[in-house]
Amino acid sequence: MQKPILYLTQFLTLFSVFQQGLSYFLTVDAHAEECFFDKVEVGSKLGLMYEISEGGFLDIDVKIIDPDGELIYEGLRESSGKYTFAATKKGAYTYCFSNQMSTMTPKVVLFSMEVTEPEKVDLEKDGQTGEEGEHKKLETMLRNLGSALTSVKHEQEYMNVRDRNHRAINESTNKRVVMWSFFESFVLLSMTIGQVYYLKRFFEVRRVV
Repeated sequence: MQKPILYLTQFLTLFSVFQQGLSYFLTVDAHAEECFFDKVEVGSKLGLMYEISEGGFLDIDVKIIDPDGELIYEGLRESSGKYTFAATKKGAYTYCFSNQMSTMTPKVVLFSMEVTEPEKVDLEKDGQTGEEGEHKKLETMLRNLGSALTSVKHEQEYMNVRDRNHRAINESTNKRVVMWSFFESFVLLSMTIGQVYYLKRFFEVRRVV
C-alpha cells in the first residue's frame, strides 16, 4: 500500500515543479505598465525570463521590486533577458513590464516566473529509517529533475519565439529587397526607353517644306 502512495507523492512533486514554471503571453499597450507578483519565503530562489515577440523595435522596460518597495533589478529597452536571485525577505516580489516609452505600438511579451522553495530541514532526520531516507533522496532528485526539465522547456519556447522573430525579419528584408529590385528594373527600363527615344529624335532629319 505504501508504494502507490509513494508513486503518487513523487508524481505530485514533479507536477508541482512544472506548475511553478509556466510561461505566459502578455500584451502591454502603449503608455501602459503591467505588473505581477510572487509571494515567497526567505531563501526561495526566484527567476524571471522574458522575450519580446511582437511590437515596434521589440524592446520594453523591466523592473523587479522587493516586498519593501526597493528596486532589485531594472532593464531599459530590452528585447530579452533572464534574471535569477534569492529572496532575502518574506513577502510579495513584483515584476513589472513597462511600455510607457511607446507612443502607439503595443508589445507582446513571453515571460515566465520560476520559484524554487528552500529545502525544509527535517528535525527528525536522525530517526529516519533507511527506506525513508531513500524516499527523501528520491524526492530531492525528482525536484531537481523537474527544475531542469522546466528550464529546458522555457529555453525551447524562447528559441521558438526568437526563430519566429528572425524569420519575420528575414521575410521583411527579403520583401524589401525584391521590391527595390523591381523598382531598379523599372527605373533602368524607363531610362533605356528614354535614351533610345532621345537619340532617335536627335538623329532624326527634319524636312522643311
